Amino acid sequence: MSDTALVLDIQRMSTEDGPGLRTTVFLKGCTLACKWCHNPESIACFPELQWHKERCIGCRKCMNGCHNGAISFHSSGITIDRSRCSGCFVCAENCPTEALAVKGKRRTVDELFKMLIKDCAYFGNEGGVTLSGGEPLIQADFASGLLRKLRDAGIDTAVDTAGNVPYAAFEKVLPFTDRFLYDIKLMDPARHKALTGADNKRILENLINLAHDGAKLWIRTPVIPGATDSEENISAIADFIHTCLEERIERWELCAFNNLCKSKYAAMGLDWAYNNAPLMHANTMRMLVSAAAEKFHSKALVSYTGAVQNQ
Repeated sequence: MSDTALVLDIQRMSTEDGPGLRTTVFLKGCTLACKWCHNPESIACFPELQWHKERCIGCRKCMNGCHNGAISFHSSGITIDRSRCSGCFVCAENCPTEALAVKGKRRTVDELFKMLIKDCAYFGNEGGVTLSGGEPLIQADFASGLLRKLRDAGIDTAVDTAGNVPYAAFEKVLPFTDRFLYDIKLMDPARHKALTGADNKRILENLINLAHDGAKLWIRTPVIPGATDSEENISAIADFIHTCLEERIERWELCAFNNLCKSKYAAMGLDWAYNNAPLMHANTMRMLVSAAAEKFHSKALVSYTGAVQNQ
């Protein structure tokens, strides 16, 4: 069993990653590459640099400390040639304002558990810890060890997953996970592959297996303009849930697109296909919820989350 994992971030007081107030641990690395990804720094399975322009004072200590010549300075700031970066991160160590930040740090199960157990004071009766990513089940051995310790300490546990991993990864964490937050993005396999880098066959099979194995499930669908936001797609997902999963589903959230991650792409020197995409309209989200809910006995099963435009 792996005792370490590459941890991207820890977010406290979250209200969006399971019931109650939660601490969410983001593990680095993903098996998908969704074109709308809101956490581009979570995709690669290795530490990466981010440069935050607003923090940079132009001292050039980063450039002077780079032995590979990967950093150059211009009037508009610095440029990182990531093909020349060796990952030594001396540049970030030299940066006095943390304009350069390393995303991804190795942590042990015990180290992380000691950090998380301190948050129990605000969990209350419903809150707890959620493992997210990226795809946390890439590091399933570590996740299993951490979840076991959390469960033994009486802490509610959740795993937020896109599902594109071997089912053996789920079997490792299932005994120690109170619920899974599971993405269903698109039902059309070809369109799913075009927009995420993989088809959805294994994702849907894993979800059915989880339901059969008694897992509690929250389904989440990102509602992305021009990608997943059609009534046809939402209705197709609703049909799948109704046919295969309804008895195991606690809720289904339609997660409205947001553009708050623009700065993340800029910090990594990446272009984003959705940089100028607008927020979803409230009426559109209500229409999609209505189209989804009509498939179920309990209309309250489906809701939408996130900021929207009012028409």
